[in-house]
Amino acid sequence: MLEYLLLGDGDIRSYVTQLLLSLPIILLALSLHETAHGYAAHKLGDPTAYSLGRLTLNPAKHLDPIGFVCMVLFGFGWAKPVPITARYFKKPKRDMALTALAGPVSNLLLAAVFTVLLKLAYSGLFHLSYPSEFWAQMAFYLLIFLFYGIRLNVTLAIFNLIPVPPLDGSRILLAVLPHPLYFKIMKYENIIYIVLMALLFFGVLTPVLNLVTDFVMKLLFTAGLMKDTYFWYFI
Repeated sequence: MLEYLLLGDGDIRSYVTQLLLSLPIILLALSLHETAHGYAAHKLGDPTAYSLGRLTLNPAKHLDPIGFVCMVLFGFGWAKPVPITARYFKKPKRDMALTALAGPVSNLLLAAVFTVLLKLAYSGLFHLSYPSEFWAQMAFYLLIFLFYGIRLNVTLAIFNLIPVPPLDGSRILLAVLPHPLYFKIMKYENIIYIVLMALLFFGVLTPVLNLVTDFVMKLLFTAGLMKDTYFWYFI
């Protein structure tokens, strides 16, 4: 696995290190994702998320226990959905799709920010001489942290664009599907959710999501002039 290549042989220390580096990014990514939904809805006329205090990056307002655990274990998950009241929208189908799209777009933008930071940090830190192994390790962990910032945000965005309920992609479908067909699909939302959980648990989705994630990361690295870096070989 990527984490073992970057951090070592996959022992408990490597796993704990990976978890500690990932947790702040997961909390930020999930919180930003839901805040972006609420902010988009607010701008389109729906005050629901604003009135409930959901336009915040405070993770306590957004975390869904199952989605958070999935994010930690599998690298893709979800947060507690921001309540949306479609009757406030002038054009409900369009505005619901835009609100749903805001979450994944916010994660892709955050991944782009992490790409710029990784480029700057790599240029400044990777080739320095360090007075001790401790400081060399700290510099390397910083680079790993920024790399995770890219990967986890890209994966979260791609995963949530899958067009099945309860993910954002299903709300985007509303803009293109006829109402009768859309509501027929939504009738089976609970069943689809259980199937989605099973696919996550058995790793069926992982190869496809990793393939798409790697493709998007290569686009970001190419745009950020990062093809010549150490991290390019782990995509």
